[in-house]
Amino acid sequence: MDKDTVVGLDIGTTKICALVGKVREDNSLEIIGIGTYPSNGLKKGVVIDIDETVHSIERAVERAEEDSGCEIDAVYVGIAGGHIKSFNSDGSIPLKHKEITKKDLERVIDVASAVAIPMDREIIQTIVQEYIVDDQEGIQNPIGMSGVRLGVRLHVITAAVTAAQNIIKCVNKAGLDVCDIILQAIASSDAVLKDDEKKGNVILIDLGGGTTDMAVFSKGAIRHTSVLPLGGSNLTYDLSIGLRTSEKEAEEIKKKHGCSSVSLVSKEELIEVKGFGAKGPRKISRRRIAEILEPRVEEIFSLLYEDLMKSEIDIDLNCGVIITGGSALLEGIVEVAERIFRVPARIGYPKDVAGISEIVKEPMYATALGLVMYGAKERKKKRKFRIRDSNIFLKIMNTMKKWFSEVF
Repeated sequence: MDKDTVVGLDIGTTKICALVGKVREDNSLEIIGIGTYPSNGLKKGVVIDIDETVHSIERAVERAEEDSGCEIDAVYVGIAGGHIKSFNSDGSIPLKHKEITKKDLERVIDVASAVAIPMDREIIQTIVQEYIVDDQEGIQNPIGMSGVRLGVRLHVITAAVTAAQNIIKCVNKAGLDVCDIILQAIASSDAVLKDDEKKGNVILIDLGGGTTDMAVFSKGAIRHTSVLPLGGSNLTYDLSIGLRTSEKEAEEIKKKHGCSSVSLVSKEELIEVKGFGAKGPRKISRRRIAEILEPRVEEIFSLLYEDLMKSEIDIDLNCGVIITGGSALLEGIVEVAERIFRVPARIGYPKDVAGISEIVKEPMYATALGLVMYGAKERKKKRKFRIRDSNIFLKIMNTMKKWFSEVF
């Protein structure tokens, strides 16, 4: 794989997706291949079966290699799961010199990152929200400025150490190097948010199979992130129980006939549902499907809204809510989001990148595309992590702590 080829590996609860991109001479990005395979070794974003996960990764990568004509040996990997937690932290230092240098920025970030966290957790990412020089706030790049004291406001993301270890182990067992690890919500935001939305105030909700990720942006920086251990798989399970059918059949019904807003469907609209075992098919109202799905979608959005309120972020969501991910196309989901958050909402489709197929333009591929876009910008740094390295975690954490050490 040459230096201008980048691969994003989205290790999801329901599917593994390997997306191959090529950076052209003008630094534009072209998508040249994709491979997907069902994911059988994860639950709510966390690895529960290493062998199954490795097998799914291998199959997805093989398909991406066939599609792109490239041999893949390194990938940019997304991380998610209910173990992800975040908070905001401030720090400040006195300035030794007349002008602020890059070392001053590194020093103040280290001070703001020096917070007490449980032994089983580790800081995986620190994102600068803004710098403060003396009493002047909202500074994006203070290098070269004069001042007496330099401050910083950080968004700090933590994860369970073992969860990150198992993700890396699975990728390595599949014969691949991990170039970098990126929080999936951040990757998705790169793929679907417009520049003016990032600079405004907007919520990105990535509704995946096992988890729902939320990232809140204000004035060009992430102010809050969270991961909810509920997703599309919960909708499928609810339908399976409510309709007394298999989860496989429930998944198909959700995709073809699902609706999360009862007001949008009528009782007269009927569909056919297969029963368990030898029982024959039966007719049910599509409105019944909406009656099952609407409460769960309301629960997911309500929990995210409560989490947002608890964060005490003081922003006016002038850009509204953007919904992406595998379950974003469920009919009525925009209406439920607008009702819960009380702001406009829209579906977040991946950006129109050169070579991208109509398939990849679906919201379920937002994370994979975002990982490729991130890799295209960071590919020259040549980071590689392997589990067999004795100091793997020291290398991972030191690198991750420097992610986004400049304003997003």
